[in-house]
Amino acid sequence: MAQKPIQFITLDPGHFHAALVQNKNYDNVESTVNVYAPAGQDLQDHLKRIESYNTRAKNPTNWVENVYQGSDYLEKMLTEKKGNVLVISGNNKKKTEYILKSAQAGINILADKPMCIDSKGYQQLIQAFEAAKKNNVLLYDIMTERSEITTILQKEISQIPSIFGTLQKGTPNNPSIIKESVHHFYKYVSGSPLKRPSWFMDVSQQGEGIVDVTTHLVDLVQWAAFPNVTLSTKDVQLTSANRWPTTMTLSQFSIITGQNQFPDFLKNNLMNDTTLNIYANGEINYKLRGINAKVKVLWNYSTPEGGDTHYSIMKGTKANVEIRQGKAERFTPQLYIQTNSVSDSELLKAFEVLQKKYAGIALKKQGSEWLVEIPDSYRTGHEAHFGEVMDRFLDYKAKNKLPEWEVPNMLVKYYTTTKALELAKKK
Repeated sequence: MAQKPIQFITLDPGHFHAALVQNKNYDNVESTVNVYAPAGQDLQDHLKRIESYNTRAKNPTNWVENVYQGSDYLEKMLTEKKGNVLVISGNNKKKTEYILKSAQAGINILADKPMCIDSKGYQQLIQAFEAAKKNNVLLYDIMTERSEITTILQKEISQIPSIFGTLQKGTPNNPSIIKESVHHFYKYVSGSPLKRPSWFMDVSQQGEGIVDVTTHLVDLVQWAAFPNVTLSTKDVQLTSANRWPTTMTLSQFSIITGQNQFPDFLKNNLMNDTTLNIYANGEINYKLRGINAKVKVLWNYSTPEGGDTHYSIMKGTKANVEIRQGKAERFTPQLYIQTNSVSDSELLKAFEVLQKKYAGIALKKQGSEWLVEIPDSYRTGHEAHFGEVMDRFLDYKAKNKLPEWEVPNMLVKYYTTTKALELAKKK
């Protein structure tokens, strides 16, 4: 019997995010985790990542993975229910079914994004939230970007009228909110080159880019522009949506998967025998309560320097607040304020409110804009954000309640991405 109030269950961990929520220990969580999965390389890779956390020199974890392998792994987990917080991060083709059946079984769920990858999955997700409410359990997705300090401060500044004014409405050609994310198939995670499962390159299993990474971007638009506001699908008006492929050679595919040939399920996506088309890129232009926004995701194979990057701007009537993470920033996200009707003295005075809340931050004039200087202590890094999301979820679990706006807004988010995919495919 568990001696602590929380015990994790991990289901079919095919994505490395499943391990990242165990990148730290939690005071109120049992060290034994019950894992249910089909036998295969995905499971072995997951267990190796957990073992690397347990054996690292600095802040080692103490997880004990109790593993059930078998083709009936889902049914076994639902029957045994050996735990009360289920982590799902893997093949997105199966994920929504996992979520629905687990919610119907009365299990709390923390699911990696995206919780659905098409309109059929969206309908299942609606059922899953209804089941979670009926069974008095929580269903929540892993929105790590809410833990990034530049994103937090961008949102905070946009809520200070004396600095930002009010959010502009913008136009489809000049949106008031733009969020762009650049990712790479080949990259390092936890200090090692990331090995990806071959199905990750199959958009019928992973999901197209327009419904995958854009989940984070759509979430941030809602979270920053309408904090603590309950939204509905009626607030969303799609303007346009586009999708296009990233090409990957067989040799590149082999490097990140360890396989020397394309599996049969990818054959329909081949341009020729040695080049794969992956619809990993997408752009959505839409209005949210009359505010014009654009979100865009790009996937490259790799990058000669830096890593995944994020760009974001929120345009106010008095100032713009912008996150840049390019070469000029040494690929570290930096936050800038560009004022148009606020004096320097007014800005510095109004900024004191934030300095009381976030000790150590400061403003530095750089040409015509201001750099928000952020102490390194706030820059915990992307991998640590998974533990921070789990901390928030465990706090909600202790109260057995999510904020009132979270569930409606999750549904709005997935409505936006799945409808955008439909619109993009019509082209």
